[in-house]
Amino acid sequence: MVLLAPTRSLLLSLLLAPTLLSFQAQSVVNAGVAHSIHVREHSRRAPSIPKSSNSTGDGCSTASSPTFASSSSPFWMESIKHQGISPFNSDPSSYKVFRNVKDYGAVGDGVHDDTAAINLAITDQNRCGNSVCSSSTVSPAVVYFPQGTYLISTSIIPYYYTQLIGDARVPPTLLATPDFNGFGLIDANPYTANGQFFDPTNNFHRSVRNFVFDMTQIPPEGSATGIHWRVAQATSLINLVFEMSPAPDTVHQGVWMEDGSGGFMGDLVFNGGKFGIWAGNQQFTVRNVTVNNAQTAIFSLWNWGWTYQDITINNCQARILSPKYVGFSIATGGTGAQAIIDTVVTNTSVFIQTDVASNGTLAGSIVVDNAKLIEVPVYLNSGPMAQLGARAPASPLTTFAAWGQGNIFEGINPNGVYRQGSIPAPVKASSLLGPDGKIVSRGHPQYADYDISNFVSARDNGAKGDGVTDDTEALQALFDNFSSCKVIFLDAGFYIVSSTLTIPAGTRLVGEAWSVLAGKGPAFQDQTNPQVVFKVGEEGDQGQTEITDVVFTTVGPAAGAIVVEWNVREPDGFQAGAGMWDTHIRLAGSAGTDLQVSNCPISGTDCFAAFMSLHITSQATGYFEGTWVWLADHDLDAPNQDQITVYAGRGILSESQGPVWMIGTAAEHHVLYQYNLVGAQNHYMGLIQTETPYFQPTPTAPAPFSVNPDFKDPSPYSSGASAWALTITSSQNILIFGAGLYSFFENYSQDCSNTLNCQAQIASVVSSSNIGLYSFSTIASTYQLTVNGVALINEAANTDGFASTITVWKSN
Repeated sequence: MVLLAPTRSLLLSLLLAPTLLSFQAQSVVNAGVAHSIHVREHSRRAPSIPKSSNSTGDGCSTASSPTFASSSSPFWMESIKHQGISPFNSDPSSYKVFRNVKDYGAVGDGVHDDTAAINLAITDQNRCGNSVCSSSTVSPAVVYFPQGTYLISTSIIPYYYTQLIGDARVPPTLLATPDFNGFGLIDANPYTANGQFFDPTNNFHRSVRNFVFDMTQIPPEGSATGIHWRVAQATSLINLVFEMSPAPDTVHQGVWMEDGSGGFMGDLVFNGGKFGIWAGNQQFTVRNVTVNNAQTAIFSLWNWGWTYQDITINNCQARILSPKYVGFSIATGGTGAQAIIDTVVTNTSVFIQTDVASNGTLAGSIVVDNAKLIEVPVYLNSGPMAQLGARAPASPLTTFAAWGQGNIFEGINPNGVYRQGSIPAPVKASSLLGPDGKIVSRGHPQYADYDISNFVSARDNGAKGDGVTDDTEALQALFDNFSSCKVIFLDAGFYIVSSTLTIPAGTRLVGEAWSVLAGKGPAFQDQTNPQVVFKVGEEGDQGQTEITDVVFTTVGPAAGAIVVEWNVREPDGFQAGAGMWDTHIRLAGSAGTDLQVSNCPISGTDCFAAFMSLHITSQATGYFEGTWVWLADHDLDAPNQDQITVYAGRGILSESQGPVWMIGTAAEHHVLYQYNLVGAQNHYMGLIQTETPYFQPTPTAPAPFSVNPDFKDPSPYSSGASAWALTITSSQNILIFGAGLYSFFENYSQDCSNTLNCQAQIASVVSSSNIGLYSFSTIASTYQLTVNGVALINEAANTDGFASTITVWKSN
């Protein structure tokens, strides 16, 4: 999240005021229709599970390969026993976390109108939405769609904390009627007479997976949008296909978002339409997207920074209109920073088109790395008249190692040089690249081909998840007995552990509606003697390890909690074989944490949530996608989302020698730092997003914690210092491809946002080599980058609308 409502909503309204009203009307005109149903297969059979270095335990006679389901079997999620609970719900004994839409009357035959039944499945049992409830963690839901075609005549509206999940084996189709009446087939944040359901920059915890959006029955000139996605952190779109009209006059669009503070989307296919993605959001990460036969593949209205990774564009009349308004300003809106890596564009008239020419000064930062253009005559059109821009060579194939538009810096020189053309190429460690030379990309594991016999339930094995019982022994036995031979299904619930829980290397752990694992008790309360709560592998362990749809947290006080220690290393020959997807570390501000507004008011000074959120140790590797590491600044379960003051010492510490991929990650509000790389090597990080604690510099960092050299804390902190967003020390081969580092407050006052000086320094690089910062945006820090202890690059040199952007900085 970026700014607390109503102030952050006010800021966004100021940013968008001249444009949003017209685009709201226009958006209902710009939508998507289908011409053929094309399900792109993302759920491939996993390799045999390599035996990890831990014991197989009594539950398995040996480490084993999975049993695959028959061709007629449904997705395992449909068949598994559903006994998950929401223990802090007002009626926990009857509340249903898992809802099959067919249990609510949906037919899925493509003939009956299933809209009402689907929305009933979502809203049943007094869930959070409809402008009555702004957020809640006590009414989570998985709304499941079996195979079939679901005819809908108006929008499906997912309430807060909802996962919409289709059968991953044969993704169901959402088929819009010819007279469809709604903003999007799925509308995650509807407009109402009084505003919208949710504050878009606090619209957390939602996911849509495994669907085909078929808009082919809507006339090309009729409004049709696949998804209206006005959301914030801990949100994802995964494994979706959008079928839209290819007609020349089509106004259809796939994904439409006008604001928010995301987020991740990946493994998407768009066929036809006026726009594949219509994008306006503070920041987002987009991975593995294919756009075919659209007029414009990706349109960018405004942002502070987006990263596009592994994008394929075929037969589009105009490519990325990026940015719409280059001169990003609060008055007019505009695209601040666009980072595009590993792109293939074929048979498309223009690669990049901008509406405002830069004229030799920073006016919207663009970075392109490793782009292959095939039969693309123009790679840049620049200016409001879209005059002929930079032409590609006559050869049908053009490749760009690195191209950019913006200010380029190097080493200890504080003065940047504006460039529109070739830029210094990033150094990429070979271990970060796949056989195709691209940054490794691996989607959310769903085990689509697995038979139900491969799964074992936590609640069936003695764990309660009731938010009261100490589940340490039951969970440890579960992991020890089954980690090498079963996928462990952590039924929805709130599972308490009172001592270190070891999750062995080789574990595949699947949550349900973000099942919660929480550390509680005296073992985690002493910041002078910090203890690990959840240990993923022992140091040196190796094995295919996958954690999906889980939230790690603590129950306060927990000043000595190292929430997750990540020790596991991927199997040899299996890149990204150890990681977390749609898994978050969320501290305080939610039911069960004992760190809510009632005992941690904004004026309080006694609430401690953690010593450190995530520690990636030296021998570990890791692939982290869509992971949000958040110390709450407000109470998600308070009616007015009241602000709270809670302390957590450190965000993410990585000492890994790599490879490490952080795809669409964020860390916010920790006291000392958000990201700290020490002695690290071979990392790819894009996009990363941070926020400085709102209470700082009162107290000044590192208070109320102390610098601890055993945990590689940066030091010293100057008088009046706030947390570092990013520090890189004694490290090498680190590529950051997209960053948004934000500081909005001084002791809860936003006055400093107006003068853009909420803190003096925000990012530091010390004694490191082969460090590349690309599309590196900051807000309200006087100096954007400090090198070897010297405040080097002043934000005033890189003003890019509300943010300031370093297009490129290389250490050497």
